[in-house]
Amino acid sequence: MKHLSAWLRGNWAIPTFAAVLIITSFAIERLANVTLVSPLWLGSFTLADLAMLTAAILTSYGIVVKAVRALTSRVISIDLLVSIAAIGAALIGNYWEAAAVTLLFTIGHALEAATLDKTRSALTELVATAPDTAIVMRNGEQVKVHATDVHRGENVLVKNGAKVPVDGIVISGNAPIDEASITGESIPVEKSADDQVYAGTISRGGLLTVEATGVGADTTLAQIIHRVEEAQDAKAPAQTFIDRFSRWYTPAVIALALVTGLVTQDIVLALTLLVIACPGALVISIPVAIVAGIGQAARNGILIKGGEYLETSAKISVVALDKTGTLTEGRPQLTDIITLEPSLTENDVLRWAAAAEAGSEHPLAQPVLTAAGPASPDRVPENVKPIPGKGICSEVSGTRVLMGTPALLAEHGIPTVQAEHALAGLAPNKTAMIVAIDDTAIGIIAVADRIREDAPAMVESLHKAGIHDVVMLTGDTPAVAETVAAQTGIDQVHASLLPEDKLDAIAALQREGGTVAMVGDGVNDAPALATANIGIAMGAAGSAVAIETADIALISDNLLKLPDAILLAKRTVSVIRQNVAISVITVALLVAGVFAGGVTMSLGMLVHEMSVLIVILNAMRLLAKGSVGLRE
Repeated sequence: MKHLSAWLRGNWAIPTFAAVLIITSFAIERLANVTLVSPLWLGSFTLADLAMLTAAILTSYGIVVKAVRALTSRVISIDLLVSIAAIGAALIGNYWEAAAVTLLFTIGHALEAATLDKTRSALTELVATAPDTAIVMRNGEQVKVHATDVHRGENVLVKNGAKVPVDGIVISGNAPIDEASITGESIPVEKSADDQVYAGTISRGGLLTVEATGVGADTTLAQIIHRVEEAQDAKAPAQTFIDRFSRWYTPAVIALALVTGLVTQDIVLALTLLVIACPGALVISIPVAIVAGIGQAARNGILIKGGEYLETSAKISVVALDKTGTLTEGRPQLTDIITLEPSLTENDVLRWAAAAEAGSEHPLAQPVLTAAGPASPDRVPENVKPIPGKGICSEVSGTRVLMGTPALLAEHGIPTVQAEHALAGLAPNKTAMIVAIDDTAIGIIAVADRIREDAPAMVESLHKAGIHDVVMLTGDTPAVAETVAAQTGIDQVHASLLPEDKLDAIAALQREGGTVAMVGDGVNDAPALATANIGIAMGAAGSAVAIETADIALISDNLLKLPDAILLAKRTVSVIRQNVAISVITVALLVAGVFAGGVTMSLGMLVHEMSVLIVILNAMRLLAKGSVGLRE
């Protein structure tokens, strides 16, 4: 009973009943048509006519209501064109045309609604992955609660086959976690103590105890769903243009039909013009493609902020990348310790370096502290002053400690000749920092970061996707940057950049006529991301800032998602152009056919709705697996 009630309220009930009435009308006309008593203005009115007129009224009622509502808002809609044509056809006794036009138009609306529901299927899938319940440890017992009732800091058990109900940090246990709903990656990721897990992912074995850090609306999954909802509703520039065009086009069609009727004295011709000139396919052509494209991207761990950014991404010709953490693993390791003072050992140099770096948040601080191990600083710096692009200046137990480039030491009047000679002997892929205490350079610390295995494939894929230049923007030395560029296929290198220099580099690329995408972490590179035409955040899972602020957020840390995102944008815009061309050509041919003769009102509406269906099916291709080269 519930299913029947839902179906009666759905989009297909009225078209079904109307189709039955039309078939009944034809059957009555063939078998035993009966002339009914009718007002004089209706002329000869039969039982078949009654069935056909009833079908027309049934299907046109909703259309007329929408047209009137639009008029009250001072909008001349497509529904008004169909309403005028159907009412006009009925008044001149052409009940079949009135019924056929409104039935086909209603079917078209039902198809559009069904298609938009289908294109939003990725969002539906995301919502479906949201966990309902959680098992929480309270007072030493396992308590089953709704996922939204979990509190931050509580310990949650995740058993084999269960959905992870919260964002959190693994406290104990081991388990492979299927993160496809978040990152689009199909291969489960092994999780153990201190690893991050996300709500909506699924345990494929083992048992995890997770400390909740994000619950309910604060989870990564909830943020992704919110972003996709906003993105699918946001209008692209092309769609906004079509909406403005329709506001002028529709009244122009009414005026053309009126003039045609007055000049030719042919009411049927005028009404036919109203029907076949409907820009229905044109209006649906863009939103259905945008929704499908954004939905397919979300399904594969690529969040696109909206149609505007999708269109801009299709024009990207230059991609700018940071080196550390993007082209490289972002986990540099200590490779060399060189002493410049005979009285000091390598361990002494390392301890002074570790003491200076103990208060630094720079990525190169960690490998120094890790290498120090048991020799980690027993002294904490009283003051740490980072010098962007040059190094740091620390004060440790009253001793000034400098770590950085020769330029940093030169600023403080410390000789660098011996240090620079030692630097020349290091491999070009290593980042070296001179260590100086007070006024003396005592040694050199060198670290190196491994190039990510998929970096060369990513650069190659970007070139295949039509990107002219892949540019590296890094604060590292030219030697290190050039080495990484040579191994990955980077086209341009801009090294030794301060944060503000990255902005200038992007602005320069834009002045050269390029549409520039900047790839960063969404936080440290925020100014550069904002300056670029498209800001892309890598590895955005768990970063609310990246998900909310980036134009495109790649949820996983898979570099190959970057060319995938650009290919998808280009494919979607291509579909939009195809749809617009189909729509315009169809209307032009129908108008020509009307004036040439042979195109009736019902035939015109049939062809029109076929063009709507073609446009819809064309957009649906974006949802097919592998249709846009996306990698699982």
